[in-house]
Amino acid sequence: MQTILGSNGQIGHELAKELYENYTKEIRLVSRKPQKIHDSDELVSADLLDFNETNNAISGSDIVYFTVGLPMDSEMWMKQFSKILDNVIEACKIHQSKLVFFDNTYMYPKTSAIQYENTIFSPNGKKSLVRAQLADKIIKEMEANELKAVVCRAPEFYGAEKTQSITNTMIFRNIKAKRKLKIPISDSTLRTLIWTPDASRAMALIGNTDDAYGQTWHLPCDRSLTYKEMINIADKIENEKLSYSIIKLWKFKIGSLFNKNAKELLELLPRYEVDNLFNSDKFKKRFPSFSVTSFESGIKQILVK
Repeated sequence: MQTILGSNGQIGHELAKELYENYTKEIRLVSRKPQKIHDSDELVSADLLDFNETNNAISGSDIVYFTVGLPMDSEMWMKQFSKILDNVIEACKIHQSKLVFFDNTYMYPKTSAIQYENTIFSPNGKKSLVRAQLADKIIKEMEANELKAVVCRAPEFYGAEKTQSITNTMIFRNIKAKRKLKIPISDSTLRTLIWTPDASRAMALIGNTDDAYGQTWHLPCDRSLTYKEMINIADKIENEKLSYSIIKLWKFKIGSLFNKNAKELLELLPRYEVDNLFNSDKFKKRFPSFSVTSFESGIKQILVK
């Protein structure tokens, strides 16, 4: 049995499809209101803040994928995320389940330095601090050999369907809706994005590779591009010159005074002022047959649907 915690999110959804296609038909989907993807999926409704419900959801699982997401609410993250992970770790130990932890890069320095698996955390902001604490918990358990686990870390997503990210919201969805594009902070700094299905495919592969455990892996990405270069790709697909405006940091700061969502974005925005260089060579060398989706292919899939 392979169990996905947070199965209703885009990563969990894509992960379930990949597991079913290539690894196992015995899949358990866990969330507050899980929804079937395949007829054979087992559904478990659970509040992961409750240990008994978490323990029941993980019971009998060979592999547990932690793809849990919370709304972009710093106070909620600080109150809930650590408790959820503590419950999951304890339940995995009880049932001797392997844990695949899906992580992001919030805790990395917001500089142009290349990001590697051993990059030292430098959290700046509440959400960044929470993510650093979660990753540290998993790493501590791995190093102590208390839990068979692996960390799968990804940069910002882009993709079709329910993928949520600044780039998807401000650029690609606006292209599809025939609205003017909005670029956060700069159109000339390099961005590293991961195609959402690639993140899930790579995580399934790592989770089902026994010698990958006990490590941190950067999930595979295409080359880094600027927003200007991404829009040039979209121009060719749409066969028109797309116009855009650049939203400077000071505008976001003004917006944050009146909009809670804008306020929650503020701690993430400094990463858009400099090149964001996320290195995934370790994965590509270990799994050379894995096919990474190019920006040309990914953007086309978003826009032609």
